Amino acid sequence: MKPEDGAYVNGLFLEGCRWSYDTMKLDESEPKILFTKCPHILMKPSHNSKLTNYKNYKSPVYKTSARRGVLSTTGHSTNFVMFIRLPTELEESHWIKRGVALLTQLDD
Repeated sequence: MKPEDGAYVNGLFLEGCRWSYDTMKLDESEPKILFTKCPHILMKPSHNSKLTNYKNYKSPVYKTSARRGVLSTTGHSTNFVMFIRLPTELEESHWIKRGVALLTQLDD
C-alpha cells in the first residue's frame, strides 16, 4: 500500500538502541545485541513550520557502520545520508553518548 504523499522507507537498522513497539519510542538495547531492525518510516515532505514538536533524537543515517569518509562540501562524511527524528522519552544527549545511528546496511 502506498501513501497518499511521501514514501515508506524499509530496511534500516538501529545501532546502539532498539525500537519499543510498546511505547513506539527508542529504548535501550538488549544485552549483546548491537543492531536491530528499524520499523517502516514514512518520509513525508513538509514545511518546517508545520512539523509537530515532540521529544526526539535526530538520528544520523549512514550508508555503512563505518562512520568515516571523505568530507564533502557540506562538512559531512560521504557515508552520511541525512538525519531522521525518532521519538524518545530521554534527552538527546543520552542517545548521542551511546552512538545511536540508523544504518542502511550491516557489515558482512
